[in-house]
Amino acid sequence: MTTPFLGEFFGTLILILLGDGVVAGVLLKRSKAESSGWIVITSGWALAVMGGVFTAIACGSKDAHLNPAVTLGFAVSSGDYSKIPSYLAAQMLGALAGAVLVWLHYLPHWRETQDPSLKLAVFCTAPAIRNTLANLISEIIGTFVLVFIVGAIFSKAVSRDGLAAGLGPYLVGSLIWGIGLSLGGTTGYAINPARDLGPRIAHALLPIPGKRDADWSYAAVPVIGPLLGGALAGLLIRALNF
Repeated sequence: MTTPFLGEFFGTLILILLGDGVVAGVLLKRSKAESSGWIVITSGWALAVMGGVFTAIACGSKDAHLNPAVTLGFAVSSGDYSKIPSYLAAQMLGALAGAVLVWLHYLPHWRETQDPSLKLAVFCTAPAIRNTLANLISEIIGTFVLVFIVGAIFSKAVSRDGLAAGLGPYLVGSLIWGIGLSLGGTTGYAINPARDLGPRIAHALLPIPGKRDADWSYAAVPVIGPLLGGALAGLLIRALNF
């Protein structure tokens, strides 16, 4: 039996499994993808979002938000906040579960990797230059772009004749790829509180050999920034009446 909760849970699980999975492949020692670079990471995340959206829809969530900032943004644009509690719970649990699966998948590689910051980077984001205000602005802008363009993709004007069945997830995945390439170099483009916080908690709890702390001093930025960006995009979508 499919439900919106299961859809958001499994969609977010797949998002993190494939998204954090590509980061692990690039960063962890003795992976066949080691050191393959930023293009591989942004491409992997784009495909992770596409796969997550398809999974969410198939499992019962026609919204396929996978992201509390997207849920908040569209709640603001519609005035309907009823989905936030259940979607937020499903997204956080899915992100946590996906991160645990990444840990299991790369189990022998944690001990081979000596740098504890690389291990943390598999699970959550960190800024290239640590400046709280600048980092917050980056996350606000990146998430604003995400929610606003998703709103545009599914707007009445663009979808007047209906998007071809199954096209939406490809378009959203392409959007994530573009955000990563253009805006991701500053903070690693969390643009999703569940994507960052759920795996950060997993990192703190899992028995990863030689790990460091979970950088809790930064953890609020990829939560607050995306929520603000999503809400601002929702206000603009509401004003423009997409």
